Amino acid sequence: MLEEVERWLAQRSWSAADRPLDQLLAAKGDTGTTVSVVLPALNEEATVGEIVATIRRELMADGGPGAVPLVDELVVLDSGSTDRTAEVAAAAGARVVHRDEILPRLPALPGKGEVLWRSLLATTGDVVCFVDADLKDFSSDFVSGIVGPLLTDPGVQFVKAMYDRPLGEVAGQGGRVTELVARPLLNLHWPQLAGFVQPLGGEYAARRSLLERLPFPVGYGVELGLLVDALHTVGLDALAQVDVGVRKHRHQDGRALGRMAATIYRTAQLRLARGHLVRPALTQFERTAEGFVPRTYAVDTEERPPMAEIPEYARRRAA
Repeated sequence: MLEEVERWLAQRSWSAADRPLDQLLAAKGDTGTTVSVVLPALNEEATVGEIVATIRRELMADGGPGAVPLVDELVVLDSGSTDRTAEVAAAAGARVVHRDEILPRLPALPGKGEVLWRSLLATTGDVVCFVDADLKDFSSDFVSGIVGPLLTDPGVQFVKAMYDRPLGEVAGQGGRVTELVARPLLNLHWPQLAGFVQPLGGEYAARRSLLERLPFPVGYGVELGLLVDALHTVGLDALAQVDVGVRKHRHQDGRALGRMAATIYRTAQLRLARGHLVRPALTQFERTAEGFVPRTYAVDTEERPPMAEIPEYARRRAA
Protein backbone atom coordinates (compact mmCIF):
# COMPACT_ATOMS: atom_id res chain seq x y z
CA MET A 1 0.00 0.00 0.00
CA LEU A 2 1.23 3.48 -0.85
CA GLU A 3 2.48 5.60 2.04
CA GLU A 4 -0.02 8.24 0.93
CA VAL A 5 -2.86 5.75 1.35
CA GLU A 6 -1.66 4.70 4.81
CA ARG A 7 -1.71 8.34 5.86
CA TRP A 8 -5.16 8.78 4.30
CA LEU A 9 -6.50 5.76 6.18
CA ALA A 10 -5.36 7.30 9.45
CA GLN A 11 -6.81 10.73 8.70
CA ARG A 12 -9.87 10.11 6.53
CA SER A 13 -11.42 6.91 7.92
CA TRP A 14 -13.86 7.31 10.78
CA SER A 15 -16.69 5.62 12.64
CA ALA A 16 -20.23 6.95 12.69
CA ALA A 17 -19.87 7.28 16.46
CA ASP A 18 -17.07 9.83 16.04
CA ARG A 19 -19.60 12.55 15.23
CA PRO A 20 -22.64 12.59 17.56
CA LEU A 21 -25.88 13.96 16.19
CA ASP A 22 -25.73 17.11 18.29
CA GLN A 23 -22.36 17.94 16.74
CA LEU A 24 -23.77 17.42 13.25
CA LEU A 25 -26.78 19.61 13.95
CA ALA A 26 -24.59 22.39 15.30
CA ALA A 27 -22.36 22.25 12.23
CA LYS A 28 -25.39 22.16 9.93
CA GLY A 29 -26.82 25.22 11.63
CA ASP A 30 -23.53 27.12 11.47
CA THR A 31 -23.06 26.52 7.75
CA GLY A 32 -26.67 26.49 6.59
CA THR A 33 -25.97 23.29 4.64
CA THR A 34 -29.02 21.41 3.39
CA VAL A 35 -29.12 17.62 3.01
CA SER A 36 -31.05 15.51 0.51
CA VAL A 37 -31.33 11.73 0.77
CA VAL A 38 -32.06 9.75 -2.40
CA LEU A 39 -33.14 6.11 -2.54
CA PRO A 40 -32.95 4.67 -6.07
CA ALA A 41 -35.56 1.93 -6.18
CA LEU A 42 -36.66 -0.80 -8.56
CA ASN A 43 -39.15 -3.33 -7.15
CA GLU A 44 -38.12 -2.89 -3.52
CA GLU A 45 -41.53 -2.91 -1.83
CA ALA A 46 -40.29 -5.31 0.85
CA THR A 47 -37.60 -2.98 2.23
CA VAL A 48 -38.05 0.59 1.02
CA GLY A 49 -40.82 1.44 3.50
CA GLU A 50 -38.80 0.65 6.61
CA ILE A 51 -35.79 2.60 5.32
CA VAL A 52 -37.93 5.65 4.62
CA ALA A 53 -39.76 5.36 7.94
CA THR A 54 -36.50 5.12 9.89
CA ILE A 55 -35.00 8.20 8.24
CA ARG A 56 -38.18 10.22 8.82
CA ARG A 57 -38.59 9.02 12.39
CA GLU A 58 -35.01 9.72 13.44
CA LEU A 59 -33.51 12.34 11.14
CA MET A 60 -36.25 14.69 9.93
CA ALA A 61 -37.86 17.62 11.69
CA ASP A 62 -41.42 16.30 11.35
CA GLY A 63 -40.53 12.77 12.35
CA GLY A 64 -41.99 12.99 15.80
CA PRO A 65 -40.55 12.88 19.34
CA GLY A 66 -36.82 12.31 19.39
CA ALA A 67 -36.26 13.16 15.72
CA VAL A 68 -33.46 15.54 14.80
CA PRO A 69 -33.63 17.85 11.75
CA LEU A 70 -30.59 16.51 9.92
CA VAL A 71 -32.26 15.58 6.62
CA ASP A 72 -34.18 18.26 4.73
CA GLU A 73 -35.40 16.22 1.77
CA LEU A 74 -36.12 12.51 1.32
CA VAL A 75 -36.77 11.28 -2.22
CA VAL A 76 -37.41 7.79 -3.52
CA LEU A 77 -36.60 7.74 -7.21
CA ASP A 78 -38.54 4.94 -8.83
CA SER A 79 -36.91 3.55 -11.95
CA GLY A 80 -39.92 1.67 -13.29
CA SER A 81 -41.08 -0.64 -10.51
CA THR A 82 -43.86 -3.07 -11.31
CA ASP A 83 -44.66 -3.80 -7.66
CA ARG A 84 -45.89 -1.47 -4.87
CA THR A 85 -42.54 0.27 -4.31
CA ALA A 86 -43.88 3.76 -5.05
CA GLU A 87 -47.03 3.26 -2.94
CA VAL A 88 -45.12 1.86 0.04
CA ALA A 89 -42.47 4.59 -0.09
CA ALA A 90 -45.07 7.36 -0.25
CA ALA A 91 -47.05 5.87 2.63
CA ALA A 92 -43.88 5.81 4.73
CA GLY A 93 -43.31 9.52 4.10
CA ALA A 94 -41.01 9.87 1.10
CA ARG A 95 -41.54 12.09 -1.89
CA VAL A 96 -41.68 9.62 -4.77
CA VAL A 97 -40.50 10.72 -8.19
CA HIS A 98 -40.57 8.51 -11.26
CA ARG A 99 -37.40 8.46 -13.33
CA ASP A 100 -39.27 9.36 -16.53
CA GLU A 101 -40.70 12.55 -15.01
CA ILE A 102 -37.22 14.07 -14.78
CA LEU A 103 -35.70 15.58 -17.91
CA PRO A 104 -38.35 14.04 -20.20
CA ARG A 105 -36.67 15.32 -23.38
CA LEU A 106 -33.99 12.65 -22.83
CA PRO A 107 -35.45 9.13 -22.99
CA ALA A 108 -34.33 7.27 -19.89
CA LEU A 109 -31.79 4.50 -20.15
CA PRO A 110 -32.05 1.43 -17.90
CA GLY A 111 -29.66 1.35 -14.98
CA LYS A 112 -28.98 2.57 -11.48
CA GLY A 113 -26.54 5.26 -12.55
CA GLU A 114 -29.18 6.83 -14.78
CA VAL A 115 -31.47 7.23 -11.78
CA LEU A 116 -28.75 8.73 -9.59
CA TRP A 117 -27.83 11.20 -12.33
CA ARG A 118 -31.43 12.33 -12.80
CA SER A 119 -31.85 12.68 -9.04
CA LEU A 120 -29.70 15.80 -9.13
CA LEU A 121 -32.54 17.52 -10.97
CA ALA A 122 -35.13 16.19 -8.51
CA THR A 123 -33.37 17.40 -5.35
CA THR A 124 -32.02 20.67 -4.00
CA GLY A 125 -29.71 19.79 -1.08
CA ASP A 126 -26.14 21.08 -0.88
CA VAL A 127 -25.19 17.55 0.19
CA VAL A 128 -26.72 14.57 -1.61
CA CYS A 129 -26.74 11.21 0.15
CA PHE A 130 -27.47 8.00 -1.78
CA VAL A 131 -28.84 4.91 0.00
CA ASP A 132 -29.77 1.64 -1.71
CA ALA A 133 -33.42 0.67 -1.22
CA ASP A 134 -32.85 -3.05 -0.61
CA LEU A 135 -31.17 -2.77 2.81
CA LYS A 136 -32.45 -4.90 5.67
CA ASP A 137 -32.21 -4.05 9.40
CA PHE A 138 -31.54 -0.46 8.32
CA SER A 139 -29.90 1.99 10.71
CA SER A 140 -30.01 5.77 10.33
CA ASP A 141 -26.24 5.68 10.93
CA PHE A 142 -25.98 4.90 7.24
CA VAL A 143 -27.13 8.48 6.62
CA SER A 144 -25.79 10.45 9.57
CA GLY A 145 -22.46 8.62 9.43
CA ILE A 146 -21.59 9.51 5.85
CA VAL A 147 -23.15 12.97 5.91
CA GLY A 148 -21.22 13.86 9.08
CA PRO A 149 -17.78 14.60 7.60
CA LEU A 150 -19.36 16.80 4.91
CA LEU A 151 -21.05 18.91 7.58
CA THR A 152 -18.06 19.21 9.91
CA ASP A 153 -15.05 19.33 7.59
CA PRO A 154 -15.05 21.77 4.64
CA GLY A 155 -12.14 19.88 3.06
CA VAL A 156 -14.19 16.70 2.58
CA GLN A 157 -16.26 16.42 -0.59
CA PHE A 158 -17.08 12.72 -1.07
CA VAL A 159 -17.74 10.08 1.62
CA LYS A 160 -18.32 6.34 1.21
CA ALA A 161 -19.84 4.07 3.84
CA MET A 162 -17.81 1.05 4.93
CA TYR A 163 -19.29 -1.96 6.68
CA ASP A 164 -19.24 -5.72 7.12
CA ARG A 165 -21.13 -7.59 4.38
CA PRO A 166 -22.32 -11.05 5.42
CA LEU A 167 -23.45 -13.54 2.79
CA GLY A 168 -26.45 -15.16 4.41
CA GLU A 169 -25.24 -16.11 7.88
CA VAL A 170 -21.56 -16.16 6.89
CA ALA A 171 -19.72 -13.02 8.02
CA GLY A 172 -17.47 -11.16 5.65
CA GLN A 173 -18.31 -13.10 2.49
CA GLY A 174 -20.49 -10.50 0.78
CA GLY A 175 -19.14 -8.12 -1.83
CA ARG A 176 -17.98 -10.81 -4.25
CA VAL A 177 -17.70 -8.42 -7.22
CA THR A 178 -15.79 -6.01 -5.02
CA GLU A 179 -13.19 -8.59 -4.06
CA LEU A 180 -12.87 -10.32 -7.43
CA VAL A 181 -13.09 -7.33 -9.78
CA ALA A 182 -13.17 -3.86 -8.27
CA ARG A 183 -10.45 -4.18 -5.65
CA PRO A 184 -7.88 -5.68 -8.04
CA LEU A 185 -8.68 -3.00 -10.64
CA LEU A 186 -8.28 -0.18 -8.14
CA ASN A 187 -5.08 -1.55 -6.65
CA LEU A 188 -3.51 -2.02 -10.06
CA HIS A 189 -4.66 1.13 -11.82
CA TRP A 190 -5.70 3.63 -9.12
CA PRO A 191 -3.63 2.59 -6.08
CA GLN A 192 -4.56 5.82 -4.30
CA LEU A 193 -8.05 4.30 -3.89
CA ALA A 194 -6.78 1.03 -2.40
CA GLY A 195 -7.82 2.15 1.09
CA PHE A 196 -11.54 2.11 0.38
CA VAL A 197 -13.15 -0.82 2.16
CA GLN A 198 -16.36 -0.79 0.09
CA PRO A 199 -15.61 0.95 -3.22
CA LEU A 200 -18.79 -0.42 -4.84
CA GLY A 201 -21.11 0.23 -1.90
CA GLY A 202 -24.32 2.05 -2.75
CA GLU A 203 -24.26 4.26 0.35
CA TYR A 204 -22.28 7.46 -0.12
CA ALA A 205 -22.70 11.21 0.15
CA ALA A 206 -21.11 14.10 -1.68
CA ARG A 207 -21.35 17.80 -2.15
CA ARG A 208 -23.64 18.76 -5.00
CA SER A 209 -20.93 21.07 -6.29
CA LEU A 210 -18.82 17.98 -6.98
CA LEU A 211 -21.53 15.61 -8.23
CA GLU A 212 -22.76 18.09 -10.82
CA ARG A 213 -19.28 18.11 -12.40
CA LEU A 214 -18.94 14.33 -12.75
CA PRO A 215 -20.14 12.05 -15.57
CA PHE A 216 -22.42 9.22 -14.44
CA PRO A 217 -22.17 5.74 -15.95
CA VAL A 218 -25.78 4.70 -16.39
CA GLY A 219 -25.44 1.15 -15.06
CA TYR A 220 -23.73 -0.71 -12.23
CA GLY A 221 -20.42 0.95 -13.04
CA VAL A 222 -21.63 4.19 -11.46
CA GLU A 223 -20.00 3.64 -8.06
CA LEU A 224 -16.57 2.84 -9.51
CA GLY A 225 -16.84 5.65 -12.05
CA LEU A 226 -17.80 8.30 -9.51
CA LEU A 227 -15.03 7.23 -7.12
CA VAL A 228 -12.31 7.32 -9.78
CA ASP A 229 -13.54 10.60 -11.26
CA ALA A 230 -13.85 12.19 -7.82
CA LEU A 231 -10.22 11.26 -7.14
CA HIS A 232 -9.09 12.96 -10.34
CA THR A 233 -11.34 15.98 -9.75
CA VAL A 234 -10.71 16.86 -6.10
CA GLY A 235 -7.85 14.60 -4.96
CA LEU A 236 -7.55 11.87 -2.35
CA ASP A 237 -7.63 14.14 0.71
CA ALA A 238 -11.14 15.30 -0.26
CA LEU A 239 -12.40 11.71 -0.09
CA ALA A 240 -13.27 9.83 3.09
CA GLN A 241 -15.04 6.76 4.46
CA VAL A 242 -17.08 6.06 7.59
CA ASP A 243 -17.75 2.75 9.34
CA VAL A 244 -21.51 2.30 9.80
CA GLY A 245 -21.57 -1.30 11.03
CA VAL A 246 -23.19 -4.12 9.06
CA ARG A 247 -24.95 -4.02 5.70
CA LYS A 248 -27.56 -6.67 4.95
CA HIS A 249 -29.33 -6.74 1.61
CA ARG A 250 -30.70 -8.94 -1.13
CA HIS A 251 -27.92 -10.89 -2.88
CA GLN A 252 -27.92 -11.58 -6.60
CA ASP A 253 -27.11 -14.86 -8.32
CA GLY A 254 -23.82 -15.65 -10.00
CA ARG A 255 -24.91 -14.75 -13.53
CA ALA A 256 -26.19 -11.35 -12.42
CA LEU A 257 -22.89 -10.78 -10.64
CA GLY A 258 -21.05 -11.70 -13.83
CA ARG A 259 -22.94 -9.05 -15.77
CA MET A 260 -22.24 -6.54 -13.02
CA ALA A 261 -18.55 -7.43 -13.10
CA ALA A 262 -18.39 -6.93 -16.88
CA THR A 263 -20.00 -3.51 -16.57
CA ILE A 264 -17.60 -2.47 -13.84
CA TYR A 265 -14.60 -3.68 -15.84
CA ARG A 266 -15.89 -1.71 -18.84
CA THR A 267 -16.25 1.42 -16.70
CA ALA A 268 -12.64 1.06 -15.62
CA GLN A 269 -11.53 0.39 -19.18
CA LEU A 270 -13.15 3.60 -20.41
CA ARG A 271 -11.36 5.58 -17.75
CA LEU A 272 -8.05 4.02 -18.65
CA ALA A 273 -8.43 4.53 -22.40
CA ARG A 274 -10.90 7.43 -22.83
CA GLY A 275 -11.07 6.49 -26.48
CA HIS A 276 -13.56 4.85 -28.82
CA LEU A 277 -14.04 1.22 -27.86
CA VAL A 278 -16.24 -1.41 -29.45
CA ARG A 279 -19.46 -1.94 -27.55
CA PRO A 280 -18.83 -5.20 -25.68
CA ALA A 281 -21.09 -8.11 -24.89
CA LEU A 282 -20.91 -10.85 -22.29
CA THR A 283 -21.94 -14.43 -23.03
CA GLN A 284 -22.94 -16.62 -20.10
CA PHE A 285 -24.21 -20.20 -20.02
CA GLU A 286 -27.38 -21.58 -18.50
CA ARG A 287 -28.05 -25.30 -18.14
CA THR A 288 -31.40 -26.41 -19.53
CA ALA A 289 -32.94 -29.76 -20.39
CA GLU A 290 -31.20 -29.50 -23.77
CA GLY A 291 -27.79 -28.80 -22.22
CA PHE A 292 -25.87 -25.55 -21.80
CA VAL A 293 -27.52 -22.64 -23.60
CA PRO A 294 -25.56 -19.43 -24.28
CA ARG A 295 -27.15 -16.13 -23.22
CA THR A 296 -25.53 -12.95 -24.48
CA TYR A 297 -26.03 -9.61 -22.77
CA ALA A 298 -24.93 -6.13 -23.76
CA VAL A 299 -22.55 -4.56 -21.25
CA ASP A 300 -23.62 -1.10 -20.13
CA THR A 301 -21.34 1.49 -21.68
CA GLU A 302 -23.40 4.65 -21.82
CA GLU A 303 -22.55 7.56 -19.55
CA ARG A 304 -24.43 10.73 -18.84
CA PRO A 305 -22.46 13.99 -19.00
CA PRO A 306 -21.87 16.14 -15.91
CA MET A 307 -25.22 17.55 -14.80
CA ALA A 308 -23.73 21.05 -14.85
CA GLU A 309 -23.73 20.79 -18.65
CA ILE A 310 -27.50 20.15 -18.86
CA PRO A 311 -29.42 23.36 -19.76
CA GLU A 312 -32.41 22.57 -17.53
CA TYR A 313 -30.12 22.13 -14.54
CA ALA A 314 -28.22 25.32 -15.29
CA ARG A 315 -31.48 27.27 -15.51
CA ARG A 316 -32.66 25.90 -12.17
CA ARG A 317 -29.38 26.79 -10.51
CA ALA A 318 -29.57 30.33 -11.92
CA ALA A 319 -33.16 30.86 -10.76
